[in-house]
Amino acid sequence: MLASARGLWSRHRRKILVSLGVAGVGYAAYRLYDAHRSQLVRVEKLRATEEKVADELVRNQLQTHFENVQRVSDTTTLPFAMHYLRSRIMEELDISHLTEKLLRGKGESNALTPKEKLETWEKIKVLSFTRTISSMWAMTLLSLYVRVQVTILGRHLYLDFARDTDGAQLQAESDTFSKSGHKDFLATADYLATYGINTLIPQMQRAATEILKGKQLKDPMSMDQVLETMLQILGFFASHCEDNSWINYLVPENANRYAQLMAVSSSGFDDTSLLKDARKLDQLMSETRIVLASDDFKNIMERSLRKIANVVVEDLAEQIGTPIPPSGLPLAKLLARVAQLSLPLLEEPNKNKHIQIIRTMPDIACSRP
Repeated sequence: MLASARGLWSRHRRKILVSLGVAGVGYAAYRLYDAHRSQLVRVEKLRATEEKVADELVRNQLQTHFENVQRVSDTTTLPFAMHYLRSRIMEELDISHLTEKLLRGKGESNALTPKEKLETWEKIKVLSFTRTISSMWAMTLLSLYVRVQVTILGRHLYLDFARDTDGAQLQAESDTFSKSGHKDFLATADYLATYGINTLIPQMQRAATEILKGKQLKDPMSMDQVLETMLQILGFFASHCEDNSWINYLVPENANRYAQLMAVSSSGFDDTSLLKDARKLDQLMSETRIVLASDDFKNIMERSLRKIANVVVEDLAEQIGTPIPPSGLPLAKLLARVAQLSLPLLEEPNKNKHIQIIRTMPDIACSRP
């Protein structure tokens, strides 16, 4: 048996040694491959970790930049625009001279003829509703407009991030926010109070005159009827804004020229360098017009206006306080309170419950990029 094994070894020794050598080389190659594969896995994991950290860093910088835009909008853009809007509406739709005229008529014999008295009351009727509904529309649209601005800027930041994830570049852009054209874009929010209001008020007064012409001063009006009247005026106004012409109340046709005019008015001299990035501003304003003209925005606008109208009428009922007869109160007795409803509508943003209501509406609250 042993001799047979020795014979077998003698005859096949070379083959056995070669086979063992091949097996050893194969094992060594496998160990080398396995070690190399393990190293590659570790390198890929390390690279993935580094990329994740870098991505998180840039995203944090992106979020910081977006929050900077939001902060400027909330603390500077909207408060300034609302303050100016309030002063313009109170100035353009002041009814104190009419009420004083009526009071003087009571104190002086034959101060006002019946016809003059009726005409004065009719003016108060129209202007009271015009003032409050103009305030309602302007406040609502200005709030939505500013949200659109922030959303568009946020989307641009995201696109910039997608094109170039260089965190240093994004940080540099954030540090030079005032030079990027974004502030000029946000500053267009005061266009409504500066120029748009000059067209808005006559159009809203026209709508109020048309809807109120069949409502007599002595006729009782319930809170539901007040709400219906407000919505009818808004509806008439909207129906006569052909081709979305109401957008021109909010957005300047030539944003660069408007920004330059605003820069000149604040600095006192003409300097074209004050407008930092004309092409960027043009692009942002063009996108804004597209958003405002969209069906989605129109739906949000209509729902927001209806919601605010309901809140305003609820406030009116609370102000009256005493139980209101089912048939309502004479329209003449409601006019002073209707006119006063414009004041809380134009309150500064951090105290304005109507702006807060709009911000918390589902479609608005979810509008961040």
